[in-house]
Amino acid sequence: MLARTPRFAFVVAVVATLLVTACGANPRTPGGAAAPTTTTTSATSSTAEDDTTSGAAPGGTSGAASTTAAGQPPTSIVTSAPAASGKPSPERTLALLKSIGGAISPKSVVASQHGLVFAQNMMYQHTMTVYDRSHTLVKTIPDSVDLSTFGLAKPSATYRGAPVEAAFSADGSKVYVSNYQMYGPGYVNPGSDNCGGSSKWDTSFVYRVDVATLAIDQVISVGAVPKYVATTPDGRYVLVTNWCSYDLSVIDAAAGKEVKRIPLGPYPRGIAVSHDSSTAFVAVMGTTHLTRVNLGDLSITGTIAAGSGPRHVVLSPDGSTLYVTLNGEGTVAKIDAASGRVLGKVRTGQATRSLTISDDGLSLYVVNYDSNTVSKVRAADLKVLQNVKTGTHPIGITYDNAAQQLWVAIYTGALLVFDDK
Repeated sequence: MLARTPRFAFVVAVVATLLVTACGANPRTPGGAAAPTTTTTSATSSTAEDDTTSGAAPGGTSGAASTTAAGQPPTSIVTSAPAASGKPSPERTLALLKSIGGAISPKSVVASQHGLVFAQNMMYQHTMTVYDRSHTLVKTIPDSVDLSTFGLAKPSATYRGAPVEAAFSADGSKVYVSNYQMYGPGYVNPGSDNCGGSSKWDTSFVYRVDVATLAIDQVISVGAVPKYVATTPDGRYVLVTNWCSYDLSVIDAAAGKEVKRIPLGPYPRGIAVSHDSSTAFVAVMGTTHLTRVNLGDLSITGTIAAGSGPRHVVLSPDGSTLYVTLNGEGTVAKIDAASGRVLGKVRTGQATRSLTISDDGLSLYVVNYDSNTVSKVRAADLKVLQNVKTGTHPIGITYDNAAQQLWVAIYTGALLVFDDK
């Protein structure tokens, strides 16, 4: 874990100097072409993540903080979406709409698709912050819990987590949040981004948050340094990748407990679940592949060769295509989900991290952590349509479908909201 360093005072500069380059611009050479390639880059496994990157820990104040008091939701929550554009997403243009600052250091951001957006602020702020479609802070949820009150054999004490990622239940009523590590009695050997698969690391928890009350109502034991969280469309399972124990926790959502651990190899990260809830595709970042998991019998059924350092994965709306960020290559791969064949790759920037997909499934949006950009990519041919400067270390990204708005989490202390119309 990083020691605190001063947060970059960049949000005001972002608003003043935000640059939207012309279509096809290369993120590292302004104005240059960024043609996709179908040639696989030489693969070198990369296990470098972002939680221990020098300079990532924020401090101070960035941007204009919301006037809503922490923990005090406004009298009404804006859930209606602005009018959507009728244009296909590749014909739209990203434009900065809002920069949100305050006491945040968002590691990830996720839209509920019902009007709320959750940002996870990890160990630097120990909170989850919730926003509505007017980009107003609805509530700040501390990660502090008394584990003994949730039926766990722990001393009655205050424990803190470190929120990393989140996923909404299929019905939108709950949100599950992974905690990188726990702080409190008995937690003395936390894992880190440089850990190895071992039983010596402290295990951690996933918190369940009730969306109606915006309060933690359940804690679930998982592995060491849990990272990505996904829920199955049928509502049966919650899936969690455990970075330091090299495995996948399978949680029975109805029972609220882990029912199986599936070994995966070094540094599992992103998860995509098929629309029929039959298969999970897991990016194993310390390798060059995705692992297929049969969710019927919870067995591994094979791997898909993707490239160096697969980190995040999303599935197309029709379920036919996987899109994977390859952190070791700085590329995005397009893969046929059935055959596992790589259909093409495109370089978007340095240290590609997370990606999301548009409401119509025709565009991808990728954050490039070391290039400080977000790239909009046409899904059909992997052409880079737009590169937008963000600020230091964009890390998380989500798309609010009804609003046609893109939210980008800047690890050094901001959330940026873009119209895509």
